[in-house]
Amino acid sequence: MPHYSARLIITLKNGVLDPQGKASAGALSGLGFDGIQSVRQGKVMDVELSAADEASARSDLASMCEKLLANTVIEDFEVASLHERQMA
Repeated sequence: MPHYSARLIITLKNGVLDPQGKASAGALSGLGFDGIQSVRQGKVMDVELSAADEASARSDLASMCEKLLANTVIEDFEVASLHERQMA
């Protein structure tokens, strides 16, 4: 069965208050970065998995996010990258 490496990005949905992002934006402005308009923080997760094919891997990753990794009421997720990896 092929092995895959995936990168997941989980972010707050638009319209959901992001206090960490707001604090970071304020701190960056305080450091002299005057062009900051907004900052949104999220999570990046790297997952290694085995699956029959790429479509199955994407389906498994979506299920992982929907069931555990993301709070889908307030968060969106995406599979930012998915690569088959060779086992040594």
